[in-house]
Amino acid sequence: MGGMARILVALSGGVDSAAAAALLTEQGHEVVAAYMKNWVNEENIPGECPWERDIEDALGVCRKLGIEFRVVDLIEQYRTRVVDYLIEGYRNGSTPNPDVLCNREMKFGVLLDYALEQGFTGGVATGHYARRLDVPGDGSYVLRGLDGNKDQSYFLALMRPEQVAHAVFPVGELTKPQVREIARRFGLPVADKKDSQGICFIGKVKMSDFLRHYLPDNPGDIVDTQGRVLGRHDGLHLFTMGQRHGHHVASPREGVAYVVVGKDLQNNRLVLGYEGEETPGLYARRAVVGSVTNLHGTLPERVYAQPRYRAPAVPATCTPLGSGRVQLDFDEPVRALALGQVCAFYAPQNQLLGGGFFESIG
Repeated sequence: MGGMARILVALSGGVDSAAAAALLTEQGHEVVAAYMKNWVNEENIPGECPWERDIEDALGVCRKLGIEFRVVDLIEQYRTRVVDYLIEGYRNGSTPNPDVLCNREMKFGVLLDYALEQGFTGGVATGHYARRLDVPGDGSYVLRGLDGNKDQSYFLALMRPEQVAHAVFPVGELTKPQVREIARRFGLPVADKKDSQGICFIGKVKMSDFLRHYLPDNPGDIVDTQGRVLGRHDGLHLFTMGQRHGHHVASPREGVAYVVVGKDLQNNRLVLGYEGEETPGLYARRAVVGSVTNLHGTLPERVYAQPRYRAPAVPATCTPLGSGRVQLDFDEPVRALALGQVCAFYAPQNQLLGGGFFESIG
């Protein structure tokens, strides 16, 4: 990003976006901060929804930096673009990722549209640990954050090229300790604030409690891979592939644990198996990914596929199937893939190539 620009910073109330705003201000850009008001817990879902404190913290940061602060009400758009997707995904037996969709639909979707309409030609800045590389004549690339332990490029996998071109990641070259030190240097009130946990912009709410508010319990049998009944569950939407705990089925013997290896939607049965590559359903060598977003043309024949955040990216052969779908053949079996999960594609040089949703696994 050359020269000075007018930039809208998505200020969440946390230290990462606060440090991003501070750095851009120090660099001489015209910076305005916006808090995205996406969720107000008016339905009494158990848990902490800290939006009021986050706004207060964000306002304190802006006062310290001497920049304008806005609260942008996006509750309606968040409900239709993210919450409905989350609920419908679990209702249909898949494993959605609201954080990934939130970046494409909200921060670099609705908020970016607002920013451009308001004359923020420098785009939208966030506190993501990711990097943008501009190549003259070849567009903008997203790279992994320099801090491998905090890299958040996975959450940007569904972004569109035109969104990347307007995205600014000021802390992508830094480590978390460096970000906190910058916040202390500027005297920001959130310098030592703990990182937020929970669903994107909803807060410290257990996913099970959130889902129970919208999806009624639907009890059924828990079975092993041979169909023998092991127990009962309260709803398939409360479980994820590879889950080791929470199914309340005792291990058959010491050193052997049951894990979730499948969901039989037709018969409403949760399938458990033993940990190990030989267990049917737990490991996959092939998958089809749909609704693929390519950040730079078509995907290459060889990619590194990352099936979820914190999972390693694994080498795979990528074959186009048409209609925005590709087939992945993994070099080695991959554990606990789930329908609906977001798969991010990378090049060997840590360049993000795009992403999509697992449509079939096998």
